[in-house]
Amino acid sequence: MKLIILTQYFPPEVGAPQNRLYEIAVRLKQRGVDIEILTAMPNYPQMEIHEGYKGKWYVKEKMNDMTVHRAWIWVSKSKGIVSRLMNYFSFVFSSMWIGLFKLGKTDYLLCESPPLFLGLSVLVLKRAKHAKLIFNVSDLWPETAEKLGLINNKFLLSTTKKLEEHLYASSAFVTGQTQGIVKNIKDRFPDKFVYWLPNGVDMGFYKEEDIVSEWRKENGFGSDDFLVLYAGIIGHAQGLEVVLKAAENTKDQPIKWVLLGSGPEKEKLLNMKEQMKLDNVFFFEPLPKSKMPDVWKSVDVSLVPLRRIDLFKGAIPSKIFESVAMRKALLLGVEGEAKELFIDEGKAGLAFIPDDGVDLANKAIYLMNNKTERWAMGVNGRKYVSVKFNRDTIAADFYKVLIDFNNGISK
Repeated sequence: MKLIILTQYFPPEVGAPQNRLYEIAVRLKQRGVDIEILTAMPNYPQMEIHEGYKGKWYVKEKMNDMTVHRAWIWVSKSKGIVSRLMNYFSFVFSSMWIGLFKLGKTDYLLCESPPLFLGLSVLVLKRAKHAKLIFNVSDLWPETAEKLGLINNKFLLSTTKKLEEHLYASSAFVTGQTQGIVKNIKDRFPDKFVYWLPNGVDMGFYKEEDIVSEWRKENGFGSDDFLVLYAGIIGHAQGLEVVLKAAENTKDQPIKWVLLGSGPEKEKLLNMKEQMKLDNVFFFEPLPKSKMPDVWKSVDVSLVPLRRIDLFKGAIPSKIFESVAMRKALLLGVEGEAKELFIDEGKAGLAFIPDDGVDLANKAIYLMNNKTERWAMGVNGRKYVSVKFNRDTIAADFYKVLIDFNNGISK
C-alpha cells in the first residue's frame, strides 16, 4: 500500500503540523506502508528559505528512509493578505507540477489543510494518480479565518467555502484533528465518513526522569524563579497579550513568564513589553524538537492560551502534549474540548479564563504556592496522554482504517 502526503509544512521546519505528519508517516512506514511526502522548501515560521534550499525549484531527498519531494515556494515576511495568498498559491502550482511529473501512482493522497487552497493541487493529483483522497483537517477554513478577521472579503470567503465543501465531497474520507472538527464536518456532511485523527505524543522521546538539564542556569534564571513557559507560534490566535497582562499583575512575585517561539505577533508583543516596562517577561527564539525536553525539564508550568472565541472550543493546541508528557502542570486558557479532556478528565492542570490576565496571574500564583498539587497534576497528565494520545496507538488505529478502505471496506 502506498500513501503520498501533500503538505506545505514539514521538517526540518519546527511546528505542530510538521511534527504530527512526520511522526505518523514514520509509524506507517514501520508498518510497511510505502510513504512519500510532497512538501515545500522549508521556510516556516521565519518565512525565509533555509540554507541549502535557496534558489531551487525541486529537491529530492531521503528522511528516515522516506522519499521527500520539495517544491519551490514564494515567501515574504510581509503579513498582508496579498503576500499570504501568493505564498499559498505559489506552492499550489509548484506542488501540482512536481506531483504530476515526479510522483507515480498511489493508493492514497493525504492532503493537510490549512492551507485550504492546497486542495486545488490535490484534486488534480488525485485524478492523475488514480488515488483515494484523504483530506486531513487540522483547522476549519475558511471559518477560522473569518472569525479571526484574517479574511473579510465576501467573494473570497464564498469561494473558499465552496472549495472546502467540494474537497470534503471528493474525499474517500475526511480526518479531523479534534472531535470538534469531526462533529462540525459530520453535521454538514452526514453521509461522509469522518475519522478522528488526533495529535499525540511520542512517550519514549519525553522521559522527564532521564534528563539532566542546565537550560535554566544557562539562561540566567535562578533556582527560586517560578518559570511559566509558552512554547509555540506567536500568532494572532494565541492571544498572548494575556501573558503580558498577567506579568503586570505578578511583578511582586518570583514568577518569570517565558515565551519561546516566533511568529507574526512577536514584534508587537516585544513593543508592548517595553511600553509596560515588564522585566519578568522573556522572549526566546524557537528551538528544534530535540532541544525541547531540556527546556521542559527546567521550567515549572506549561502555559497554553487561545483567544476567547466560540470557534476555539473545539481546538486542542498541539503544544499541550509534549509538556504534559514531561509531567508539567498545565495553565490552560482554552475552553471546550481541550478543557474537558486535559483539565476535567485528565486532571493535568488548572484552567483560566481565556484573555483574562488577572485570572491567569491568580492561577499561576496558586500553582507556585502548591508544589505537591502541581506535581500530582504533572503525574496525572503523563498517565493520561500515555493512554489516550500515544502516537503509536494513533498510528496503529489509522493503519487499520487505511487497510479497510484499501480493501474496499467502507465505514
